[in-house]
Order: sequence, then structure tokens, then C-alpha cells
Amino acid sequence: MVLLLALGAPAYAAEQQHLATVQSPDKNIQYIFYQTTVASGERQLYYRVNYKHKPVILDSLLDLQLDNHLSESSMALKIDRHKKWFDNLAVTGNSTSAHASTWKPPHGENAEIPDNYNLLTVDLVKDDNPDYTMKLEVRAYNEGVAFRYVFPENPKGSYYRVTQENTEFAMPVETKAWFAGWAQAPYKKLDLANWPDEAERPLTLELLGGIHVALLEAQMVDYSRTKFKLSKDKPNTIVTAMHDPADLISPFATPWRGIMIAESAGALADNSHFILNLNPPSKIAQPDWIKPGKIMRVMTQTTAAAKANIDFAVKHQLQYVLFDWKWYGPAFSFDSDASKVAIPDFDLPAIIRYGKERGVGIWLYVNQQALLTQSDTLFKTYRDWGVKGVKFGFVQVGSHRWSTWINKAIQQAADAHIMVNIHDDWRPTGEQRTWPNLLTSEGVRGNEEMPDATHNTVLPFTRYLAGAADYTICYFDPRIKTTHAHQLALAAIYYSPLQTLYWYDRPDKESNEPELEFWDKIPTSWDQSKVIAGKPGEFVTVARRSGADWFIGAITNNDARAVGIPLDFLEKGKKYQATIYADDANAPTATRVGIERRAVDASSVIDAKLSASGGVAIWITPGKQP
Repeated sequence: MVLLLALGAPAYAAEQQHLATVQSPDKNIQYIFYQTTVASGERQLYYRVNYKHKPVILDSLLDLQLDNHLSESSMALKIDRHKKWFDNLAVTGNSTSAHASTWKPPHGENAEIPDNYNLLTVDLVKDDNPDYTMKLEVRAYNEGVAFRYVFPENPKGSYYRVTQENTEFAMPVETKAWFAGWAQAPYKKLDLANWPDEAERPLTLELLGGIHVALLEAQMVDYSRTKFKLSKDKPNTIVTAMHDPADLISPFATPWRGIMIAESAGALADNSHFILNLNPPSKIAQPDWIKPGKIMRVMTQTTAAAKANIDFAVKHQLQYVLFDWKWYGPAFSFDSDASKVAIPDFDLPAIIRYGKERGVGIWLYVNQQALLTQSDTLFKTYRDWGVKGVKFGFVQVGSHRWSTWINKAIQQAADAHIMVNIHDDWRPTGEQRTWPNLLTSEGVRGNEEMPDATHNTVLPFTRYLAGAADYTICYFDPRIKTTHAHQLALAAIYYSPLQTLYWYDRPDKESNEPELEFWDKIPTSWDQSKVIAGKPGEFVTVARRSGADWFIGAITNNDARAVGIPLDFLEKGKKYQATIYADDANAPTATRVGIERRAVDASSVIDAKLSASGGVAIWITPGKQP
């Protein structure tokens, strides 16, 4: 297998100059930087990555293409626009350092997150003009490596236009990719050849021997979104693909290019904090107003329906209800005023008051047109009304302009103590660490499109590596393509501190189904999370702990299967009660979910027989001590 992994690597070994390396703290991952002279005579920058002494990223080009024609000194530089800015950079030195810390998010999949890495910094300068310098920063974590290009302040030429990024990821032969062409697309497992489009990020890859790699983008807040495309002339090579140029003023840094590495898909998913660590710490000094919770959309926007949904929320321990688009008028019109109600029989102040008296907060949908024209004052208006959060709708994504706009809008919401959910095709890049009022976002093919069970088993190993996702889980809607136990389990499998339940449902659809106890009890922020087992496209089992209680979800693809769920994560010497909610054709309800309660401990294994497109949800709570 080592021979197969090495095939296709450029024969640069004898020409490597300025070699510099950095290892992960556990020494399993090694990032190797070097410069080499290519056939055209140019000196170019390359890197490769090894995992346990085996190559996972083969020799790959490091490159940005810049056009500095905006700078006052560009005429003096006499830049040849047909050459790449990175060609013939001079390496002036390198240094290494170490960082070790932990931090506690106000909400998350784990109560504490390790942030341990070794840092390599390579100093470079334009050999024809020493005023233009750059640093390559590389962080090596136990979970993977990440690198970015850093440009210090340059008074003689502070304006930079990044027109293209050509960073490569040369993969071993027979690597497979979980491909999605846009943020809400279905996933397909493809070879690294003949892709129908650019691939969305994160991009999860399967290598021979079972190693899993994920390529992702982090801290993309003042830049253009970068997807992944295939090289036109290098086989098995993935290249970054910028949406459009980014116009920047030094000092600045490009987003991180992250490479997660794990020996299994489950281990990869367990490391979803990797993207958060590549972002700055929280800028919200007092985040006590940020309250995770479960939310239900009000399908009929009248005062009576709103109160009925609030009553349903109280009954089922939901913390919020959402009023979706058009409550303030046509959402796509700049003439609509999102500070005024524009529909009849909708007394919003009375609704907010009714919810507050019952401990249920109100979220409002606002489309991008209104956010663009009113965000300087709108969030403060909503704060004064008593609104808890805003769902951004139909935001434009990808360009440098819209990336900076979204980041500004999140900050404006934070200043007014408003929580945020961004919908449609936008995906996060770890911004939740810096702005934890961003509870969740869509950027996922969820129950608005009603995907099948196989798709659902792919998501924990792909989209959720980018952070929380608002899948909009349903229960009673007849269009769902899975069993009801499968839908129940999704609330434990999919992480979202604002978890939408009953998306297409109404209170009158309920018939006091006893299994809804699982959703009633489940929280949305966790002390500990663990992927017990899973394989994308086949099945996944996830366990999460809040306090002393554990919640487990297991789902299968479109095929039936048996899964064993070992409970060795429970505290040894303690007895627990497990309540198991599973598909049962003989159950007396229309949803056909049966309930079983049994005593368990750390030595127990729950053997679950999952129906085709089915699942099982389990709630474990401490019982009497032995």
C-alpha cells in the first residue's frame, strides 16, 4: 500500500531547498515545506503531509496569484502580469513554537475544547523588491494541519488584490471524495476525476487503508469563498477555486486551508472542533444572554396560531418559536419594512408578551433585502421589542462582498444581544467561536428537501465538520422518507444549539405520541459527545451527555441492519435506566414507535435492529446506586 500511496508524487526530492517541517504534538502528523526549481526555471513553493510516516498529501503547490496594480509603487515594481506573484520568492528564514491551552465555549458539543498545536512560520520576500514580504503559517494539531498566507503591513504598497488561489492537494491514487456541488446539494461518492462541478467545503476524502481526510476552509470572514476543483493537468490533484477576487489592505491573512486527518470516519467526526480552533476567541465579553434551545416554526401566522404554538412549545419543552418570512411584507422587496408588521390578525407585541410569560422566546425571519437596508438599527429595534433571535434568509454567498457583509451583520446582531441563524446556501467556517451568538446555519440538505436515509448517514462526516447545521427536523409530515424513530434519533446525531423540531408540523397534528418524550428531554448543548461507530452512506451512532444524562441516536441508510451499541462510556459502578425508542410495527400509534425501559450499566450492550431507513433513540439517566 505504501507504494500505491507514493505513486504520482513529483520527483522533486533532489531539488528541495529551504526544507522546514513541523509535527503534531503526538508526532503522528508531519507537514513538510520546501522550495524547488521547476522545468520552466521558476522557484516555487511546495508542501506534503505524512500521517504515521505514510503520505496523505503528496507534493503539492503553494500559490496565490496577486495583482497589485492598485498600489502606488506598482509602477516601480514593473510586475510581469503573466508571472505568478509567488514565483521566485526568497526564503529568508523559519521558526517554530508551541501552543497548548483549553477553552470553554458558551455552548457546544463538548464543555471544554483542547487547542494544542505546533506552529511553523516561514518568512519570504519578493526577490526583486524587499518591500513585499509574506509569511507562511502552519499549525500542526493532533487532529490535522492548517496553513495560511500572512501579509504584514506594507506602507509602500498596502493594497492587494488576490485574483486566484492555486493551492494544491495532491492525493494518493484511488482516493474517493464525498462530493457535493453546493451547500444544499446531495452527496455522491466520486473518484478524483470528471467532477460535474466544483466541490463544496468541507470535502471529505477516503484513502486506501481507511484513513479519512477532510479539506476545509476556516476563518473566511474577509475574503472570497473557496471551493475545490480538479487540476486540469495533474491526476488525483485537488485545487482551490476562489469565487471571485478579494480586494484587501495589509496587514491581512488568507483563510486557513485545513486538512483534517483520522484513521476512521467516526474519529474524523469526533474532531469537529478543529475548525473552531482556527478562529479567534469570542469577542462577546458577557455571553450570558446567548441561550441555546429547541425551536418550532409557526406555520400559520395569526395571533391565535402563535399562541397555540407557544402552548405546544411549553408542553414539549421547546424554548422558542419562529415566525417565518412575509410577516413584514414581500421578503424580496426593498420596499418592505422589517420593523413593522404587514399581515392582518398578527399582534406581535401581544405574542411576544404571551411567550415571555410562559418562558418561550420569539425569533423572526428577515430576508437579506431588509437586512441590507435596516441592519444598522433593526437588531436594536428587535431587542427593544423583546425578540431573542433573527433568522437571516436568502443571503447571497461566495463573493468577497457578501462574506464581509455577513460577518458585519453577525457583529451588529451581537451588539444588540440578538442571536442568529443563517439560512440557505451559506456555510460557517468556525465563526461561531468568535461570535457565539451565531447559533446555527443551514447550508445543508435537510428536511426542506426531504432527503433519504442514506443521505442522512453521510452528513455527520461531511457538512457537520463545518459546525452546527439547522437540518429542520420533522415528525408528522407525511413527506419524510424515513421512519419516525429515525427522525427522533437525528436530534441526538446532528448538532445544533438552535435545534429546529417539527419543521413542517402543526400542534393539531399531534396525538400525544409517548415517544416525543425523547425530544422533550433532549438538550441542544452538551458536556461530552462521542461518535460510537459509523460509516458515511451506511450508518452512524452518536452519544452525547448533558449533566448525568446521555442521549444516543443511531440511524441506518435505506437498508435494514443490526447495530450493537456498547455503553462503556457510562460511569463504572453506577446503574442507569435506558429508555429505548425504536421502530415497532406493532406499536399502537400511527408513528409506529415502541418504547422499552431497561436497567443498564457500563458493561451493557444494546443490540438494535434498525428497519430500512430507520433508527433508534435512547435516553439514559442514572438509576439507584448499587
